[in-house]
Amino acid sequence: MSAAAPGSRRLAGEPVLRGLVLVLVGIYLLLPLLAMLEFSTRGIGDQRSLAAWTGIGTNPDLVDSMVLSLELAALTVALLLVVLVPTMIWVRLRLPGLRRAVEFVCLLPLTIPAIVLVVGLAPVYGWVSYLLGESALTLTFVYTVLALPFAYRSIDGGLVSIDLATLADAGRSLGCSWLDVIWRIVVPNIRGALLSAALISVALVLGEFTISSLLSFNTLQVVINLLGKRDAGVAVAVSLAALLLAAALLFLLSFVGRDAHRRRQPAEEPDS
Repeated sequence: MSAAAPGSRRLAGEPVLRGLVLVLVGIYLLLPLLAMLEFSTRGIGDQRSLAAWTGIGTNPDLVDSMVLSLELAALTVALLLVVLVPTMIWVRLRLPGLRRAVEFVCLLPLTIPAIVLVVGLAPVYGWVSYLLGESALTLTFVYTVLALPFAYRSIDGGLVSIDLATLADAGRSLGCSWLDVIWRIVVPNIRGALLSAALISVALVLGEFTISSLLSFNTLQVVINLLGKRDAGVAVAVSLAALLLAAALLFLLSFVGRDAHRRRQPAEEPDS
């Protein structure tokens, strides 16, 4: 019998290596979560208790901070998409020479640490508070800037995957306005990219601490930090719940993106 080719042995071993890597990565990611779960369910002695988890809804400061962070996440996503999507579409179709400049501006916040950013924004927020009041919802503007690089990359990938010029010309030739082209033609074709940008922005808002703390706004992470000094179990339970929520949203996003990709695939004609 002839010996198996080296390439076939290599291909046969790839599934095992891939599975081993996935198991190691899963253990690396799950161990901290299991440790958080174990700590948040500690009771008296060797008993387990859900007091920390049930205490989440009974703490008024924690509930208020959750509501505030969710409101900030919704406003940030709305402002980000309303500003970024039409701008990127218009630049690609009408001003391609400004594409690099827009990309540079959108990615610039990645190079500026949050502690430096808040030092520059603190004087500006004096005017913001004077004009709009001292509401924590004004953090929407800062969070939009922080989420800009991640949302830009996600939406840019969605626009690259479609023939934007052809779709826009076809819509305009059929009598659509530019708003109709964006809303009825472009947005359905990049829905996966928009969802990705939205979920990344939500995760960023729910996990942001530095800017809200230095500007003295009681968002979720700020309250968790303060609560951890009094009741560490509840603080860890809330942190774990937020992590699981973000993981669940990203997991659902993978299925949404896969379905959108399948709908864009042309139907295969049967062989004649």
